[in-house]
Amino acid sequence: MKVTWVLPRGDEVVADVAEGTSLMEAAVANNVAGVDGECGGSLSCATCHVQVDADWLGKTGEVGEFEGVMLDMVEDRADTSRLSCQIRMSPALDGFRVVVPDAG
Repeated sequence: MKVTWVLPRGDEVVADVAEGTSLMEAAVANNVAGVDGECGGSLSCATCHVQVDADWLGKTGEVGEFEGVMLDMVEDRADTSRLSCQIRMSPALDGFRVVVPDAG
């Protein structure tokens, strides 16, 4: 399945990602700048924050309670913000595009 990360300056990183892989794991494996995944996906940081296009948001699942708490720590939280460690790739997400917010 193909995923595109849109970086703050408009550059894109495109990669094929296997089903079941978290979007954060895929970003780290593909050296996507701005997605660090410092906690390794244990939901204890927000270093894998992305913004999902509204058209895709319904396919990524609901924001859980702990994810919401972590997102509250993000300066540029948007209605479409998600932690990429909480999004697992599935066939429904083939062609998925996400924005990596500018970290400052």
